Amino acid sequence: MIPAAFDYQRAASLDDALSALSGGDAKVIAGGMSLLPLMKLRLAQPSKLVDIGKLAELRGDGPTADGGWEIGALTTYSEALAATKLDFTRACVEGIGDVQVRNRGTVGGAISHADPASDLPALLLALDYSAVLRSSRGERTVPLDGFFKGPFETDMAPDEILVKLVRGPLPAGADGSYQKMAHPASGYSIVGVCAVVGSSGGSISHARVAVTGVGQVAYRAKAVESALVGSDGSAGAVASAAAHATDGQDVNSDIYADRAYRARMAEVYVRRAIDAALGR
Repeated sequence: MIPAAFDYQRAASLDDALSALSGGDAKVIAGGMSLLPLMKLRLAQPSKLVDIGKLAELRGDGPTADGGWEIGALTTYSEALAATKLDFTRACVEGIGDVQVRNRGTVGGAISHADPASDLPALLLALDYSAVLRSSRGERTVPLDGFFKGPFETDMAPDEILVKLVRGPLPAGADGSYQKMAHPASGYSIVGVCAVVGSSGGSISHARVAVTGVGQVAYRAKAVESALVGSDGSAGAVASAAAHATDGQDVNSDIYADRAYRARMAEVYVRRAIDAALGR
């Protein structure tokens, strides 16, 4: 289909882009992998597109001084693949789209789009990332845990741009895994789970478990995390924790997986992700 008519502006700088977003119904575009399909279906009809794709100040992917990691919003999936030191991050990103999508789509675009079946939100939630948002009013940092408000809805104001994503260092000895039940045609997650787990003194000392494709948004499975921390990490303990995979969630039901099946698969994939993070 053909999108509705819209104005177009290529931003020369971040300040230029922020000024263009003040008032009206403008939308930011970078890679266009998410917004353009919605516009072609007329599910999104912005009056103006502000193109930030050429802003070098929003690129970059690498370690921070405190041992954490920082990802510029315009970093592409392919650039993130090349920069990451984490095998489970690589496994997750390699399963997103195809080569063309990974070369064009951006990390910031995926997080801003908040597709409830997208892989990247679960990965970054499990790694305790925060979004750095900027507007003409100033800058604020928002943890991704709580950033996703509903399908395709975030805590970002209409005049804000996501400029980068940041996290602190991983706990010593922590490792992770991304496990995914993918739709065979689209590759989107019917169920996707990222687990980051660390042990100390014979028990689990750190656990982050994030799930996508199951609820209305990607979410931290906090009941799983609570059950896991302090346990011995045995197969029984992991299975008991995984039973809480969908606690408090309105589980999706569609032609690919009904509610009961998706809930059961969430439990299975949470257990697999934790086991893999523990090296089993």
